[in-house]
Amino acid sequence: MTNVRPFKDSELLGKVEELGGKIPNIGEKYLIIGMQSLEDAYNLFDDKFYVYDGSKFVMASSGTTNAGSTALKTFDKYELEGAAVLKTNMWYEDGYNPGLHKGKMKALRQNKPFYFYRDSDKDDLAEEQGKLYYDIIWANMHGVDYDPFSNKIGTNIGGWSFVCQVWNRMSDYRQMIKATWARKKTVDYALLKEW
Repeated sequence: MTNVRPFKDSELLGKVEELGGKIPNIGEKYLIIGMQSLEDAYNLFDDKFYVYDGSKFVMASSGTTNAGSTALKTFDKYELEGAAVLKTNMWYEDGYNPGLHKGKMKALRQNKPFYFYRDSDKDDLAEEQGKLYYDIIWANMHGVDYDPFSNKIGTNIGGWSFVCQVWNRMSDYRQMIKATWARKKTVDYALLKEW
C-alpha cells in the first residue's frame, strides 16, 4: 500500500545524521524513521516506518505521517486553527516514550515538542505552510484498532490521525510496541520527506 520507494539502510541512517541525529548504540534505545511519501495520497496510508536497534535494521511497515480526512476537512469542528502537519526532515532525540494513546492503546507518546504547521485550506493535501509552531500536541505513534489482538490492516486514515504517526498493520504495530516497551527507554524519531 505504501508509495515510498525502496531505501538502503545507509541512505536512511545517513539522512538522519545529516539532520544532526545520532544513531544510538545497538541495545540502547530504538530509532524509528517515518518516511512521508512524495505522492501524499489523500486519506490513504501511503507512508512508511523503519525501526532500527542502533544501526541494525529491525523492521519496516506502512502507515501515515499525515493527518486524515477528518482533520484536513473538519478541523474547525474541533476548534482547531487547522490540521496539524509535522515539519519533515526533522530529528527528535527521545521524541517518544512508552505510554497509552487516549488511555486505551499501548503506544509511543510524544515526549518533547515537535515542529508543526496548521493547514487550514481544507484541500486534499497535508501541506507544510504558514506559521511554524513548536509544542507538545500529542503526535503519538499508535495503531488503527483499540483491540490489542487485532490483525486489522487499515486502508483509510479518516479520524485515526489528526497529527499522530499511525501504523496501519496491527500485527507489525504489536511487534514494534513489544520491542520498544520491553526496553523501557525513550525512542528517537526522525520524520523524513521521501527523496
